[in-house]
Amino acid sequence: MLEMNGQFDERLPLYEKVAGKISFLIEKGTLRPGDKVPSIRNLSKQMQVSINTVKEAYSLLEDRRLLEARPQSGYYVRARLPELPAEPVVDRPDINPAEVSLSKVYQEVMMDFHDQNLLQLGIAVPNIDLLPVEKLHRMLAREIRRFPTQAVSYDLPPGNLRLRKQVAQRLLLSGCTLSPDQIVITSGCVEAVVLSLRTLCKPGDAVAIETPVYFNFLQMIEDLGLKALEIPASPRGGISLEALEYALERNAGEVKACIVLSNFNNPLGSKMSDEDKQRLVQLLDGHQVPLIEDDIYGDLSYSDDRPSVAKAYDKTGNVLLCSSFSKTVAPGYRVGWIAAGRYQKQIERGKMLGSVACASPPQLAIAEFLANGGYDHHLRSIRRVYARQAAQMGDAIGRAFPEGTRVSRPQGGFVLWVEMPEGVDSILLYKKAKSHGVAIAPGSIFSVDGKYRNCIRLNAASWAPAVEVAIDTLGKLAAEQLNSSSR
Repeated sequence: MLEMNGQFDERLPLYEKVAGKISFLIEKGTLRPGDKVPSIRNLSKQMQVSINTVKEAYSLLEDRRLLEARPQSGYYVRARLPELPAEPVVDRPDINPAEVSLSKVYQEVMMDFHDQNLLQLGIAVPNIDLLPVEKLHRMLAREIRRFPTQAVSYDLPPGNLRLRKQVAQRLLLSGCTLSPDQIVITSGCVEAVVLSLRTLCKPGDAVAIETPVYFNFLQMIEDLGLKALEIPASPRGGISLEALEYALERNAGEVKACIVLSNFNNPLGSKMSDEDKQRLVQLLDGHQVPLIEDDIYGDLSYSDDRPSVAKAYDKTGNVLLCSSFSKTVAPGYRVGWIAAGRYQKQIERGKMLGSVACASPPQLAIAEFLANGGYDHHLRSIRRVYARQAAQMGDAIGRAFPEGTRVSRPQGGFVLWVEMPEGVDSILLYKKAKSHGVAIAPGSIFSVDGKYRNCIRLNAASWAPAVEVAIDTLGKLAAEQLNSSSR
């Protein structure tokens, strides 16, 4: 009989506790690569849990690449793959506001998405094969028939009431208690963030952002004539609160907003702890700086424990929480939303002036899918796939890229941040990769002044033989560069 040790969070689902105990035995060497683990029935009796609980635990361990099922034989500990590279080390930048001027490479990366001849690893789009396409389109057609007049009418801000009710209900899982009237429907999360910046800032103002940062944020800041104040972030815990506090004190009165992806940051994949989310809200409150919180990846946690949002700790209406269903359900439907706190009226007015309203049919369809389409079941399915594929891509990077390469280990979302040795130039790698039919995102477009030149961001939403070949190709190209630079 196996002896089960290790302490686990009592709030975890039972199957995760079972999986954690088996993981503990593998980590400590009690179970070694190639060892057969107890059968589902035997472990069920030993741990006094249901057979279904053990099945879910073993399925989770398969996703984490710790176990493998052998037909008509049982479950075995997988042979160990090469260790994942260490996490990236993010340098502390000069903490001063800077004007943004994105390079031509940014425009090239965005245009690559239209090139059907390229394998798309550069743009953070979900795997279309995992989306509920047929079900959603059936619901769209049905809702248009049910509400023919509403489907062709303006649904003025704050937007479709049924959809806002569904969003408000789901926000309970994030720790927020909000009414539907406190939510405004937007054309994706991008519009929600742009509306927030326009509401809070005027040209010349500074916006505190994490670094590296999602490059569309930099584009927004540039187009609105604002300055970016880069704050270093960790691949594990997100934005450095110490550095942010220092920057706010040093630039008192100049910073008019702060943008943070608190859950599964793009590109680092970092997730802030609940304690740090609360500290962030309190810190910004104390300096009278509103927080624009982007939670677009929050539903894509690799565990079934949906993380909280910073908005859950907002007592003054100072947090503008933005998200959408673009990463989970339908990017082309462009259905997003914002819970804008005390800035609600300004956001509604800005939405009205900017685009009058969002398209009505997608709002109807997403509302119906949330109410009756099995959204939670869908999330459980894609979370497991993304967890497995991120691990597979991380393994492949560890094998293919030059020694000294580092890669993030996100616990949600589907992007990986790869830091290569200093001799590798990601701009050159980007151009070489395109000549081999592969699109990537070079690290320099994720900062104001072209930092992270030796880094790239990769989309792990899809895993296939072609992707594995592409990773091998990128590794060889990086190694060639490194060899050339050392001569």
